[in-house]
Amino acid sequence: MAPSDSDFRAVDGLLNALSLECHEFGTPLPALTEQQRQQCAMLGPLFREWNARINVISRKDLDQFFTRHVLHSLSVARVLRPESGARILDVGTGGGFPGLPLAILFPDAAFTLCDSIGKKIKVVNAVSEALGLNNVEGKWARAESLTTGPPFDFVVSRAVTRMAPFLDWVRPLFSEEQRHGLSNGVLYLKGGDLSEELSAVREPVQQWALCELLKDPWFETKQLVHVAV
Repeated sequence: MAPSDSDFRAVDGLLNALSLECHEFGTPLPALTEQQRQQCAMLGPLFREWNARINVISRKDLDQFFTRHVLHSLSVARVLRPESGARILDVGTGGGFPGLPLAILFPDAAFTLCDSIGKKIKVVNAVSEALGLNNVEGKWARAESLTTGPPFDFVVSRAVTRMAPFLDWVRPLFSEEQRHGLSNGVLYLKGGDLSEELSAVREPVQQWALCELLKDPWFETKQLVHVAV
């Protein structure tokens, strides 16, 4: 199994988009090695194969896989630059997003990808093994059950639920040590008008509109939200 030319073109296109200057949305993506480019491209054939067996991505989204899953996931890296040894939890990861693309980009950070549906974690573990990602651990679990392990620096997620209950789940999981350019906290990808939802959050909140940088119409209402905890 190997990536197609269209897989590589899609990866090069998204890397170019995320490498542009945009003062309204973070800083350009760090340069990828050729191995990282290959790993990103391999996501295409791996998910086409797995999705034929276990439906972890909607059929219509699979046609726009690199835009709606890989590019969307890597947009987090416009604001996140974790130090070596950072611990990052992806809650409700589904088939591995945003965690897998971010784990490719940040090999010196440790990623735990959790989901309450076991078959999705089966896919996560199989894909990370196929890519040679030694910094990924898939867990069949709910986030609120992870309180006995080492604490995390960041929690990432894509629209699992409203922010207030989500914060209740993950507040006990954070490290008190601050050692990154961005405050420890939640990085949440979600669409729509979030003003009412975020008004209930007592912690400091920062938002970025993905459409400031990513011109595909799918990103028109998509936001990246950071809640410092």
